[in-house]
Amino acid sequence: MSNNNFPKLSHKEMLILEMLIGKGEMFGLEMVEASEGELKRGTIYVTLQRMGDKGYIESREEPRSLPEIGIPRRKYWATGLGQKVYQANLKALEFFNADFALGGAN
Repeated sequence: MSNNNFPKLSHKEMLILEMLIGKGEMFGLEMVEASEGELKRGTIYVTLQRMGDKGYIESREEPRSLPEIGIPRRKYWATGLGQKVYQANLKALEFFNADFALGGAN
């Protein structure tokens, strides 16, 4: 990422980081359930992979306890970079929303 590009987060990325910062480590399906319909089972893992590639989140495999079977689940958490990018996006949204409310946006 160059210094000239502001790391803008999508709505889904903001939502995921908000949950991970506020609640700590979570599984992907926990995020889907907690999002009250805003995140979908079919897209959560694609979004999480993209966010991991950007360095905003990290994950680790969580071993299943017996007698559970299936692929290991992953727990996700926000990195320091993810927290900084989230805070920067919050401040940008506050600035633009305040500017818009004051009639600054045409």
